[in-house]
Amino acid sequence: MIAALGVVFGDIGTSPLYAFKETLNPDHGVALTAAAVLGLLSLIFWGLVFVVTLKYVLFVLRADHDGEGGILALQALARNALLAGDAEAPRSRLWKLVGGLGLLGAAMFYGDSLITPAISVLSAVEGLEVQAPALQAYVIPATMVILVGLFAVQRKGTGVVGKVFGPVMLLWFAVLALAGLWHVSQQPQILAALDPRHALRFLVTHRGQAMAVLGAVFLAFTGGEALYADMGHFGARPIRLAWIFIALPSLVLNYFGQGALVLADPAAIDNPFFRMFPVWAVLPMVVLAAMATVIASQAVISGAFSLTAQAMRMGYLPRMRVVQTSGDAIGQIYVPAVNWTLMVGVLLLVVGFRSSGALSAAYGIAVSITMVTTTLLAGVVAWRMWRWNKLAVGLGVAAFAVVDLTFVVANSLKILEGGWLTLAVAMVVMLLFTTWAKGRRMGLAKAAAESLPLAAFAESLTGHMPHRVRGTAVFLNSDAETVPHALLHNLKHNQVLHDEVIVLRVLPCDVPRVDAAHRIEAREVGHGIWVVIARHGFTERPNVPDFIRILAYQKGLNCGSMRTSYFVSRASVSGRNTLGMNAVRAAVFRWLQRNAGRASDYFELPENRLVEMGQRS
Repeated sequence: MIAALGVVFGDIGTSPLYAFKETLNPDHGVALTAAAVLGLLSLIFWGLVFVVTLKYVLFVLRADHDGEGGILALQALARNALLAGDAEAPRSRLWKLVGGLGLLGAAMFYGDSLITPAISVLSAVEGLEVQAPALQAYVIPATMVILVGLFAVQRKGTGVVGKVFGPVMLLWFAVLALAGLWHVSQQPQILAALDPRHALRFLVTHRGQAMAVLGAVFLAFTGGEALYADMGHFGARPIRLAWIFIALPSLVLNYFGQGALVLADPAAIDNPFFRMFPVWAVLPMVVLAAMATVIASQAVISGAFSLTAQAMRMGYLPRMRVVQTSGDAIGQIYVPAVNWTLMVGVLLLVVGFRSSGALSAAYGIAVSITMVTTTLLAGVVAWRMWRWNKLAVGLGVAAFAVVDLTFVVANSLKILEGGWLTLAVAMVVMLLFTTWAKGRRMGLAKAAAESLPLAAFAESLTGHMPHRVRGTAVFLNSDAETVPHALLHNLKHNQVLHDEVIVLRVLPCDVPRVDAAHRIEAREVGHGIWVVIARHGFTERPNVPDFIRILAYQKGLNCGSMRTSYFVSRASVSGRNTLGMNAVRAAVFRWLQRNAGRASDYFELPENRLVEMGQRS
């Protein structure tokens, strides 16, 4: 639970640094009165209860795909639920809608992953200005140094990071609670904000400013989606316990403490969080806040790693290098390409916006759209998989969706002020997802149309057997029933066939992990030629040498490491062949293909036993 506290709750746990301050922004046109402060606090409190506690902690965290969370895992779970009840489901509009919602939510999460580290760390370092305004010039450089350090330690893994950060976040939440409790005790009337009528009264009396204010209120629970995205790192139970007993009480006390301070001293509106502390404690709080915001960034960074690995295994992204950072927790991974891309993007945001106030305009729209897609997909799971009452599911989804869509509308007001940036990032990610999936699907269909059936090939060897050489040849192929191009090229140019030939199809499945009994499926088609299908889940590494060792054990084959060679084809699409896509998407697909990781790295093939052959279409 402490480790989960150090990775999962950083985002939502550091919202008090900027969320309440932004709700009081004079640009919203809301006068600073006791009624307004009570209304704003009531909105924040009931938002934390309804959106984070009820929706994510109690409801969405139930939708674990064999322990894995995140929008793509939820999409796979929803599709499995549809498939279980109808074999024709892949042709239905609901199936396509579920797929589109999953991709949209995932793309939006990447936009959130860029802006969260920037706004979190920047808002913490800005506390230096409270201590000494002369230090303002050092805010941006200090922020960039902290961010570079954060991304540099990602290769250590979230398990190690969580053990280091967990106690820090425990201290952070304790300080939030104690500071808030002190100010609440000075102004106990602030507890009246627990009454939801104050929230309703605020919305009614400030109809003209309500949407702008709700966009700021939303900043208090943007980290809710990260709770679900990071579930695979630690599991649902530690996250629930940490939220209910540590994070939620601490956040509520601190927000109410900030409200009490503003009522007592309206001048504290410029930075109510750091104004809660005596002068001597501001600098230590800046240091602690900087550490906490580094952890806030960790929540979305590790979520982006999980999402990328799932997207690769589900066919939405090309192969990239994925480093397993834990021998115990399968979900603890590190994706170097994503890590360094995020770092460059985050640093550019800091330099471009230069303040947390400016960044807040770009924050919220992407994650609010992700929350809508999560609500709809979780509703499909509850209806088709959990078999909950249809009317109850419909009413629950409608209630959550209304709240989510209200925040989408509220945040859409900030699109021109900076929200366009996260939407642009999401659009680029969506383009990459759909282009790679379409190009890959069409490329496989074209290869299948030009392929030779493996059964016919094996039969033809009876009358024209080539020279056989010792050893085992493993040919990776996307279709286990056709002759691999690498096998045909080897036969054509070298005019030999190994004693044992294994045509291997590695099949990713829409489950996190595949049961050992169903991992390998094999049959011999004659003349020492084997057709093998090896299955793996979207949280597992497809280690081909391990698959071959399992096969050798099951079938009694002689597949020693020094007598087995691995043959792969590296396909490329020529400029003339666009696979039926327009010029832009074809160019994007070719770029993705050129920059895709090598099959030998992805499938963990030994370099000294690898033969790679080109294939151009």
